[in-house]
Amino acid sequence: MKVIIVGGGLVGSLQALFMAQRGHEVHVFESREDVRTEPKYSRQSINLALSTRGRAALAAVGLEDEIVKGGIPMHSRSIHAPDGEQYAIKYGTAGQAILAIDRRHLNERLLDAAEKWPGVRLYFKHKLVSADVEHAAATFSTPSGEFSIQGDILFGCDGAHSAVRREIMRRTRMDYRQDYIEHAYKELRIPPSASGEFQLRENYLHIWPRHSFMMIALPNLDRSFTVTLFMPWETFGSITTKEQLLVFFQKYFPDSIPLIGEEALVRDFFENPTSPLIIIKCKPYHAGRSMIMGDAAHAMVPFYGQGMNAGFEDCQFFSEVFDSCTGDVARALSEYSAKRHDDAVAICDLALNNYVEMRHAVTSWQFLLRKKLDNLLHAIWPTRFIPLYTMVTFSRIPYATVIERAKQQDAAIASAVRAIGLAALAVLAYRARGPLSALLGLASRALAPHALPYVTVVGPPGSKLSVFS
Repeated sequence: MKVIIVGGGLVGSLQALFMAQRGHEVHVFESREDVRTEPKYSRQSINLALSTRGRAALAAVGLEDEIVKGGIPMHSRSIHAPDGEQYAIKYGTAGQAILAIDRRHLNERLLDAAEKWPGVRLYFKHKLVSADVEHAAATFSTPSGEFSIQGDILFGCDGAHSAVRREIMRRTRMDYRQDYIEHAYKELRIPPSASGEFQLRENYLHIWPRHSFMMIALPNLDRSFTVTLFMPWETFGSITTKEQLLVFFQKYFPDSIPLIGEEALVRDFFENPTSPLIIIKCKPYHAGRSMIMGDAAHAMVPFYGQGMNAGFEDCQFFSEVFDSCTGDVARALSEYSAKRHDDAVAICDLALNNYVEMRHAVTSWQFLLRKKLDNLLHAIWPTRFIPLYTMVTFSRIPYATVIERAKQQDAAIASAVRAIGLAALAVLAYRARGPLSALLGLASRALAPHALPYVTVVGPPGSKLSVFS
């Protein structure tokens, strides 16, 4: 079978590997130059966090060990308070960590691996002009003129602004929604120290949460940190001079200034672009013999570190569906599109919700207490109670199932807390006399509508508190 893949980034190159390993002829078209030959990497560079879903897909094509060697494990968040104090919040149980991965390094390794297969051919500076999605045919503009190709199946792995998705939308009734959130991002950098060492603890994802905005830093192999500042567009727009910038950082991120360097901070803040954050949801993902994957199908904000992982899981999930359909292209595309959509929407929603957690909730004692409770319950019932973050990051539980299971767990905890509260009131009521008994009676009636239907508490004989449920 002849496979056409539009997009030679992370998802496109991995999809090429999955298809090549099944004996197919694969043609990968990338509109930009070969990343392996670029003297300076100028593409999107928000650091990547590789976790279980992405690692499982890499393992399926035999690349997990090689890629993991090029990553830095991060087992905890390191929270930076405005006064410079730091505290850690573990991601999971002992031994669980996400991996900070360099985007360029990963893309290069995937392209190298794909190119080793005799049936794979890579094309660069080939920009899609048009596609016949019904028949998996495409035409590209190249430095030497137009080039057309006919295939048996076509995959659009060409990112959030997908040209293949545009062609599918022309051929089918695709529901499509695009949202830019009110926040943007800008990248900065913490260089290595004068002695060439990390300036921050390297096995942590560092977060400066400031409620309505935040800054994060992920470690790199050269002992630098890639710093990403997330703020509302209006806040970025309000900082127009060096003086305003330094006052802002002295107020909100004072400990970062000596790490970044005042001169570098000013230069990078005003020279580096302020970039938008987009969410894309659509369905179906296919038309005819063509289909979109990765950001082309479900672009998300980066706050759960699942964009790449979900895209890699797309590749593995499709290969599983394709194998089960024994080569029936139409059936495989239809089944994948139907089965993957709910999970893709779920992770888009989870990613946006996690922004609130990262920039605000991690500073509250209630959040820290709930994390400890979640970890305790998971230790007691490791298969029956799994924290939300663990399900998303350290499992392959479908994303939509993760949301439903998290709701059930939250409801169970809420019910348990109410039951404990009711039991405590019952004990107090048993000892209560006079005005205290009346006060407890009022409290019990206030709690009654929220109690579990099967909970009944009976006070001592003669007390004013008799029964509530």
